[in-house]
Amino acid sequence: MSTTQSERLRELLEPLVSSQGLDLEEIAVDSVGRKRVLRVVVDSDTGADLDQIADVSRALSAKLDETDAMGEGEYTLEVGTPGAERLLKEHRHYVRAKGRLVRFQLTEGGELVARILEVDDEGVDLEVPGVKGRKATARRVAFGDVEKARVQVEFSRKDDKDDKKEEEA
Repeated sequence: MSTTQSERLRELLEPLVSSQGLDLEEIAVDSVGRKRVLRVVVDSDTGADLDQIADVSRALSAKLDETDAMGEGEYTLEVGTPGAERLLKEHRHYVRAKGRLVRFQLTEGGELVARILEVDDEGVDLEVPGVKGRKATARRVAFGDVEKARVQVEFSRKDDKDDKKEEEA
């Protein structure tokens, strides 16, 4: 997809997504055989439920039908959210990942897996889990020191189990 088409699609679709209370995170056009697929990723600070996804999908579909932004030929529109293992690119992504476990690739080299505790304009305060019975440690990482950051899926968190025990008591 050319930068020009990407920019045109973003300019066309972003106001509609914003009017639904969501952020336009990503736009991608992929070819699948002879058909094209337009993938639009949306999110918000509180997440996006299925009703919001359906509403924004209808609004985007109507707007695309009345314009030639996708050009000639068939295409399929897919609207969704970033998913569980989202890549953190924008400041708002880090804010939304507060409390989550994240794998950081650092610009100096090396990797760090830690939980985001706080986020400000310069960077993140982290809790690095202890290894082999050691206590967790605090660490500060500036955004400039982060090459790449991705949320990790956790199936069972110690905190979750403790919270459930307290609720049952």
